[in-house]
Amino acid sequence: MGTINCSDDFERDAVHQITVRGYPVREVSQRLGASTHSLYTWMKPFAELVSKAGGEDHEAENRRLKRELARVTEERDILRKATVYFARGSQ
Repeated sequence: MGTINCSDDFERDAVHQITVRGYPVREVSQRLGASTHSLYTWMKPFAELVSKAGGEDHEAENRRLKRELARVTEERDILRKATVYFARGSQ
């Protein structure tokens, strides 16, 4: 079996069907007439891009969540102090 040269658009569309639309690799392989090995080879650069971008997104999300946790913890402490203060005043 020989190699087939496919355009970048064809490869990108095939990978899009697998990664975004969720079609199984075998189904896309049969429908497009490309081997499963080729599809996995085309998917490799896409997976590397997603993992690099995803790592940065996770770090930003962690920073945001830490800031939010600090803010909420401070609000909780203020409310606890206020509750004690007003509880003493009502007696």
